[in-house]
Amino acid sequence: MVFRCELKKVVDDTYDIEIGHGLQKQLIDDLKGGLTGKKRFAVITDSIVEGLYASDILGMLRDAGFSAEMFVIPEGEKSKTRKWKEYLEDAMLEKGFRRDCAVIAVGGGVVTDLAGFVAGTFGRGVPFINYATTLLAAADASVGGKTAVDTPLATNLIGMFNQPDKVYIDIDTWKTLPRQQIANGLAETIKHGCLGDRELFEYLEKNVGRIFDGDVEACEYIAKHNCEVKYNVVMQDERESGLREVLNLGHTVGRAVETVSDYELYHGEAVSIGMAAQARLGEKYGFVTAEERQRVEALLERAELPVRVPEYIDKVALVKKLYTDKKVRDGKLRFVFQKGIGEVVQFGENNFAKEIAEDEIAAVIAEM
Repeated sequence: MVFRCELKKVVDDTYDIEIGHGLQKQLIDDLKGGLTGKKRFAVITDSIVEGLYASDILGMLRDAGFSAEMFVIPEGEKSKTRKWKEYLEDAMLEKGFRRDCAVIAVGGGVVTDLAGFVAGTFGRGVPFINYATTLLAAADASVGGKTAVDTPLATNLIGMFNQPDKVYIDIDTWKTLPRQQIANGLAETIKHGCLGDRELFEYLEKNVGRIFDGDVEACEYIAKHNCEVKYNVVMQDERESGLREVLNLGHTVGRAVETVSDYELYHGEAVSIGMAAQARLGEKYGFVTAEERQRVEALLERAELPVRVPEYIDKVALVKKLYTDKKVRDGKLRFVFQKGIGEVVQFGENNFAKEIAEDEIAAVIAEM
């Protein structure tokens, strides 16, 4: 006997990304207007953002008549783990949170990744909102709904696709970022220019200094273009069945460098090294010219980002770590490559990554 369960459904995960300045009041007004349909909120943040923005948002929630509690993780990539996900879930349960709640992530990419994953599994799924406070989060975490944790064996392979109810990109929060964190976010922005927006790349070549200076027009420009590049990819391939892999440009080497450095390097700094590596390997294949490769490296350096593997990193361990990349298939390394500036190479129908022999990338890493 066979009993067939017909469970076909259409899901509308549409949401807004609001780019602006001092958006805390807008967040509260949206919640009053029924954005999530909930009246109890778990504010998840990190040890740095807690005092800068999250405490104020918590107070505003309570002043507006909502029930709210704050949950704080240590700042940094080392907190994006199953251990800290478990901590947040247990802490929420101890405070009496159940399915009648929503999550508000206030912070950078680690916070939004982890909080989005918590929201996706807590009570089998509750609504969540991202309030991005870093340029990196604005560039990388605002669109797409990929949430995950890292493990010693793999990066971002334990997670789920979970779309927020809304994203707020508060450009005013960038004013409190150290210069190194601005550079950190610029790596993902440059990546977007390389893979899908030549105009953005050329704008950065002329105006990258204005981002460090906090120029409002320049910051708004890159925030908008970052969202557009990611949206144009994600709308075609939400669950990374093919095209969405292009957003991993530079990440095969980048994520490995980040992990082998024991997170001494920021994510963007590691991605910058990965971008330089794919450009060098891409030049050998003829995907970019020597001039284009030099332009990529020059822009990364102008953004105060590294393009060489630090001396303290064990290059043998680095090559071995490449095999934990999520694009690996049947034990084979696969790389995404930019095509000139502003496009990516396509290797077949819905195939945007090329198998690379270990000795090829090892040679590039050795020369870096």
